Parts: sequence; C-alpha cells; structure tokens
Amino acid sequence: MQDLLGRLKAALPAGTVLEGADAQAKARSPIGRALGAPAAVLLPASSDQVSAILRLCHGARQPIVAWGGRTGLVDGAMADGALALSLERMNRIEAIDRLGATMTVEAGCVLQTACEAAEAEGLLFPLDLGARGSATIGGNIATNAGGNRVIRYGMMRDLVLGLEAVLADGTIVSSLNRLIKNNAGYDLKQLFIGSEGTLGIITRAVLRLRPRPVSQNTAFAAIDRFEQLPRLLRHMERALGGALSAFEVMWADFYALVTTPPARGRPPLPHGHPYYVLVEAMGGDQEEDAARFEWALAVALEAGDVADVVIAKSQAECQSMWALRDDVIQLARNFPIFVFDVSLGIADMESYVAELRQALTARWPASTLVIFGHLGDGNLHVIVGVGDAGAEARHAVEAMVYGGLRERGGSISAEHGIGLEKRPYLAWSRSPEEIALMHRLKAMLDPHGILNPGKVLAAG
Repeated sequence: MQDLLGRLKAALPAGTVLEGADAQAKARSPIGRALGAPAAVLLPASSDQVSAILRLCHGARQPIVAWGGRTGLVDGAMADGALALSLERMNRIEAIDRLGATMTVEAGCVLQTACEAAEAEGLLFPLDLGARGSATIGGNIATNAGGNRVIRYGMMRDLVLGLEAVLADGTIVSSLNRLIKNNAGYDLKQLFIGSEGTLGIITRAVLRLRPRPVSQNTAFAAIDRFEQLPRLLRHMERALGGALSAFEVMWADFYALVTTPPARGRPPLPHGHPYYVLVEAMGGDQEEDAARFEWALAVALEAGDVADVVIAKSQAECQSMWALRDDVIQLARNFPIFVFDVSLGIADMESYVAELRQALTARWPASTLVIFGHLGDGNLHVIVGVGDAGAEARHAVEAMVYGGLRERGGSISAEHGIGLEKRPYLAWSRSPEEIALMHRLKAMLDPHGILNPGKVLAAG
C-alpha cells in the first residue's frame, strides 16, 4: 500500500492524497454515518487525475470507492481498508445552454448548486430530494436518484443526456451527448447510471433542463380510505392536464411525528385521519393554474374522495407544508430504527402495509411502523422500530419487509440503491439471468474487481 501511495503522490498534485487523521476525518456522511477506515482519501481535480488514479490502482489490484456527497443510506460508500476517491474538488458547472436547455457539470457539483444555477437562467433542473444541499450530481447519477418530482419528470436516468466516466483501467469514456434523440448505437451512459460506482467512476455529465415553472400550487388533503388515494391521484392528473408535479402521501404515524413537539411543524389539518397527501402542481400562469387547482380539489372534495383540504395561500405556507414532508429527522424519536426504501404497485400497498404491521406486532408488540413516500410513482419509505438494533432483529425485520414485496412483484430498492445493505436480497427482485448478466458486465468492465468491491454484487 505504501508503495502505491508513493506512486499516487508522485503522479498527482500536492494535497491530493490524504492519510491518517486527515483521511479519517472525511470518513463520515453529513448525518454522521460511519464510512469505515479508508487507507487514504484521494481528492482529484480533473478527469485526467481520476484516470491516473485508476490506472495505478488497476495495476496494483487496489480496491477504490468513489465518494460523492456521501448521503446514501445503504452503505454504498463504505470504504473500510480501501482507497476513497472523493469528487468534491470536481464541482464546477461548466456550461449552461439556454437555447438547448442543457447544463454540463462535473460530478462533484452539489445538487442544490445545479438547481440554483438553472433557476438563475430561467430554467429548471427538476430533481429534488431531502439531501439536496449535500448530495452531488455524480452520486445522484450513480444511484439513479428519484425524489419528489419523479411523477412528472422521471428518475435521474431521465434527466441525463450524456456523461463521462473513467473505467477501472483508467480509460476515459467521454460521451457528453447534448441531444434528446440520439440512437447511434448503444446508449453507453445507461451502463453507469444506477451502477453505484461498480462499473466506472462518473466524472462529468450533461443534464436536461426544463422551462422554469411560473406557478406553484400546493395543498394538504386528508383521506379516510386507502382506495381514495389512487382515485385522487388519477383525478388530479387528468384535471391538471399534466401539471401535477408531486403526490406525497403520509400515513398517520408520520404525520403525527412531524406535527407534534419537539417537531417545529404544526398540523395544517386536524389529526385523526389515516392518510394525508401533499399535492403540488407547477405550471405557466399563476392565476389560471390556481383556479384550476382549486377547482380540481373542490371536485374531489364533493365526490367524497377527500375528507378535508387546505391550500397554501403564500410561498411561506407552501414551504411550511414541504417542511413537514422533509422533516425526516423526527423519525429518530423512534430510535433505534431500520430504514427501508421500496416500491410496489399502488393496488398492493394497502394489503402490504397491513400484513407487515401484523407481522411486526406479532413478534414485537411495541414495535413502530412509520410509512410515507412518493405514492404517485409507487415508492414507499418504510421505517421500522422494534427496540433492538442487533443483527438478528435486523435480519428478521428485513425478511418481513422484503418478503411481502417478493410475492407482489415489488422492488427492494426504489431509489436508494443496493450497496452492501441490500445485496443479500437482490435475488428477491431480480431473476438469476439478470444477476448473471450483471456479473458478466462487471467482469468485463472491471476484471480485477477494484471498483466499489462487494457493493451490489458479491465480490469474486
């Protein structure tokens, strides 16, 4: 290792290789999640430097783990004993093309920085998630991030036009396509989107931008029966003519956590309903869009699919409603907890949650089950507390959470990825043939298995 570190120091500018206490100081996520004890942390400032690093690591058979904002929740950035390659210095916005509606960025660019730069040009980069102030574009791409507006704009995969990645042997594959339509052969960027740094290290990307919406209308609705949720969703999609941008559902337990002390949020609607929905629409004319939004909700209220509703009348009220949805820190009140991110068909959600609650209560009568998420795109966040954080309890809870998905054709990961945490259950959502092909791709692009080893697929 010391010989390799010496060669890395010789090939890179001073200050690029951090060791000892300096390296360990970076081995935590923004929320304090430990990322192991990396042998060193590397801070390249260009794609050429990333290439030099990987070329040397490839020759030395040295494992290396790419770091973005380190906000992941499945141990995908765990770098114990490996080299960690942080892209934090590669954080520039290289260009914004207003006419072509694209943005070219380095992988270490923070999501919020990219969004604000787009807005300054009258454009929108629509990816939005709670870690927007720390998560990076490269990490978002590597995990195929989702967030709050997937229902309208799609996953990160749908927002990337081109990218540049460095392969395990140091080869730079630069495919910075700026076209929406480009069917000239294989779409190679799709190999790296969602691959969690196991097939190559993403260094630059071309993002697709949209016109910045002029209007934003937000409401909270209370719902009394689950079957009313999909009816309200489809009604709002039709009535708003494609302007629906978010449909976030909170089960009563989550709503109670974020609207009672010590939480700062206060309930926009009374407690006592089993479901609450945050509905958002974004459009091009505030007056007309607001009238249509209010009309659509009034129709749903009259039809009996909404028990109660309140519409934000100012930006401050809108922000306070979104603050409730984003106040996930309140989940710590049930600590210790296990956090899951799953997806399944909307028609299966009610029975899935009821079955899971029954199984948890049967084994742990005092257990807690808190559920919220992007119901409009089939994504639920499932938070379980059983009063025990041990490995045996974790495995038992995982079997309950994932078992119900397996029989319903759901996915063990909607948007957080696989990492180390979900790897034992990958076969519950992917066929043997799919997993075999994943192994073949890994062996072809990373023959020595140095890129984020053990993540997604077992090493070997």
